[in-house]
Amino acid sequence: MSESAVMNQSTSEPQPIYLKDYQVPVYLIDEIDLHFDLFDDYTLVKSHLRLRHNRLSDSKSKTLVLNGVDLQLESIKLDGRLLSETDYQLSDQALVLQDMPDNFDLEVVTRIFPHKNTALSGLYRSAGTYCTQCEAEGFRRITYFQDKPDVLSRYTTTITAEESRFPILLSNGNPVESGKLENGRHWVKWEDPFNKPSYLFALVAGDFDLLEDKFVTMSGREITLRIYVEKGYGDQADHAMYSLKQAMRWDEKAYGREYDLDIYMIVAIGDFNMGAMENKGLNIFNTKYVLAKPETATDDDYIHILSVIGHEYFHNWSGNRVTCRDWFQLSLKEGLTIFRDQTFSEDMLSPAVMRIREVNGLREVQFPEDAGPLSHPVRPDSYIEINNFYTATVYNKGAEILRMMQTILGKTLFRKGMDLYFARHDGQAVTIEDYVKAMEDVSGIDLRQFRTWYTQAGTPVLKVEDDYDAENRVYRLTVTQQTLPTPDQPVKKALHIPIRMGLLDQQGRPLPLSLDNGQPVTDTVLHLTSTSQVFQFDNIPCAPIPSLLRNFSAPVKLELGYSDQDLQFLFKHDTDAFNRWEAGQKYALRLMLGLVRDHQHDKGLALPDEYPDMFGHVLRQEQEDKFLLAEMLMLPSEKYIGEQMEVIDVDVIHTVREYVLHEIAQRLQKVFLETYQHNHDVSGLYQFSMADIGRRQLKNRCLSYLMLLPGYEEIGLQQFEVSLKKNMTDAQAALVALANRNIPARTAALDSFYQTWKHDALVVDKWLAIQAASKLPDTLHVIRKLMRHEAFDLKNPNKVYALIGTFGQRNAVNFHSKNGEGYAFLREMVHQLDKLNPQVASRMVKPLTAWKRYDKERQELMREQLELLLHENKKLSRDLFEVVTKSLKEV
Repeated sequence: MSESAVMNQSTSEPQPIYLKDYQVPVYLIDEIDLHFDLFDDYTLVKSHLRLRHNRLSDSKSKTLVLNGVDLQLESIKLDGRLLSETDYQLSDQALVLQDMPDNFDLEVVTRIFPHKNTALSGLYRSAGTYCTQCEAEGFRRITYFQDKPDVLSRYTTTITAEESRFPILLSNGNPVESGKLENGRHWVKWEDPFNKPSYLFALVAGDFDLLEDKFVTMSGREITLRIYVEKGYGDQADHAMYSLKQAMRWDEKAYGREYDLDIYMIVAIGDFNMGAMENKGLNIFNTKYVLAKPETATDDDYIHILSVIGHEYFHNWSGNRVTCRDWFQLSLKEGLTIFRDQTFSEDMLSPAVMRIREVNGLREVQFPEDAGPLSHPVRPDSYIEINNFYTATVYNKGAEILRMMQTILGKTLFRKGMDLYFARHDGQAVTIEDYVKAMEDVSGIDLRQFRTWYTQAGTPVLKVEDDYDAENRVYRLTVTQQTLPTPDQPVKKALHIPIRMGLLDQQGRPLPLSLDNGQPVTDTVLHLTSTSQVFQFDNIPCAPIPSLLRNFSAPVKLELGYSDQDLQFLFKHDTDAFNRWEAGQKYALRLMLGLVRDHQHDKGLALPDEYPDMFGHVLRQEQEDKFLLAEMLMLPSEKYIGEQMEVIDVDVIHTVREYVLHEIAQRLQKVFLETYQHNHDVSGLYQFSMADIGRRQLKNRCLSYLMLLPGYEEIGLQQFEVSLKKNMTDAQAALVALANRNIPARTAALDSFYQTWKHDALVVDKWLAIQAASKLPDTLHVIRKLMRHEAFDLKNPNKVYALIGTFGQRNAVNFHSKNGEGYAFLREMVHQLDKLNPQVASRMVKPLTAWKRYDKERQELMREQLELLLHENKKLSRDLFEVVTKSLKEV
């Protein structure tokens, strides 16, 4: 963006920034020395910059543009000379200096007000603790700077504060000096030996409980590990430390990546917009992804902590040592690191279950995003506010692209490509092309067509037809790909799509597809590169049943004319665990969509015996992976069912799914009860192990079915009471079931839960979310009451996500009530949030943006709320303006 655009953007409608307009920075900042003086009412920030003209820049300009937002400028010195107001231009977005020399020093002093910073971007206060969040553009709220990822600098940071209240002063790198000052203040100086972009800067000042440990790297270096948590929560950091050490060892083994500083720190903060932030050597985490003990955290909490701790650690190389040139390349670090943390979690836990959960998230969030008004490529062409592009497309679809690339190259060549990428670009800010080029160089494979995945939005649909020639023992698959038009991309190109597959005979045995060194190959990859291709398999002795897209080898929708019997067969016999689960989901989806059509035409609902029999079959198998079994007993969500319909019929979907759940519960109640009792630990004690997780997940899935039926409330109540103070997984499972029943025990259980855990913020978030997700018709009334409860705070993102986010995104039947109350409520909340925290506001408004998918009455109600947001507010944030205007745009 030009300096004139920066100066004028605050006085006009927000304008897009385009990838095609990228230019290298005219000036580079080699060193920045920061001094922070922290006081209650303000913070003084002195930054000393050493700058030089960038020899790679073609620009003849001698103008320096430094970004700055919500800063009070105190003074500027150029090479020691104090500048007057006539020597620079100042706006609410930037500081601009003209006719600068080729090499110079700049000293800038700013005054900022962290206690007033409700946006939680830059430096802010969280419950008496100072902390930062600088990704994507938070550093410009701290001092004037070229707040771009391609400006890499070496940082030294000195922090001063009152020692009694802020005994711990942290920043990036290694501590090098410290001392005492007058009036009870002290100081600490940190040096980061690695150049980094400003978005990776971090500062924390406060008083914490500390968990410390050591890690010895593969080369024998000893690393100090420190996890800082709020006072009184030191007993909840053990799992985070375990996860960190596992991630460090895994990254050495899987990618040969060793940690590079002497100290690695994690700080848990209660007010945080994101899940966590990978700042070099000083990760700042949302408390929900650090704190865990059996009494307060569920299996899912433990799993998420493992994943997120791993994710931020893996960023040390894929994002920090090698960073992105500009924000359009965001998936270069996030998609890659998501892929790394996914494979880490798969290795540490159940590979099949983790893959199922990854795909469920992709289908329920990213696929609708790809098909809606906010659709964008993994590498967008433009944005108004970069915070809006921390999306499932950039992260999760980006990860799927990396998974496909690994499938195409094979794991050995993919690892070599990663090694070359890190070696070639260490210490650089690079592009997606740089990454793909490393993969091409090690493999010799031309990936030009494959790169289209990064630039083309939309979810491809694969239509498959098969044919078996019994006389010649030839089996053929004809595969056609199509990607529908998306906003700004009406014409789509054919993609390179890897399809992992196998064939099964009528007894469920794998059929050989080819020979490798004389050994039969029963699993292979088809490379679809044209709009339509035919794949032929010779010497197939019988008509096979195809198992396609194994382990979900590409982020596509697959259409193949399986019969009901084929899907039941694959559910029982497929040798690919993911595809066994997938067959059950396809059958359930087909069945429920049929029931939806029946209900819409006033036909009675009838569930065929085959579906409950499928569940009964897998339950009686007592298979080893009970975690996987628990997943196989789940029905597709109401959200996913709706995504398969041209017009989403919220009420009928809910009615049909509830009917199917009750029918399965009724017909299988005996086997559900037996399975529950067999896997239930009456002591209620908790242990984090795969065997115990599997048993808990399976028995709680059975409990969720049983609690739909009269006469089983006592089982749920008993589990709740026994586990309330010692096993949150079991307590929450029982409470969720109770919260969806209109029975006297419901209110008592919710009250008991709150009174027991009201002093633990994360557990209270669970209490809020459980009520917000309730199927009962008075849920919105309950939510409005909870908005006034002592437990809720609109300024805290975790509370907002738990109560408002859960209602809008996970409670379709109540949010989409025909009277439009849910829509009006969300608009009211988004309006208030936009004044406090624009990032959170733009995330909360997302359920309204899918308005075109619903019936005409709901469309009008949802669109009305979006238009009210746009026209009744005097000034929307850039974050919210972009989301609302795009969703209202007519295609």
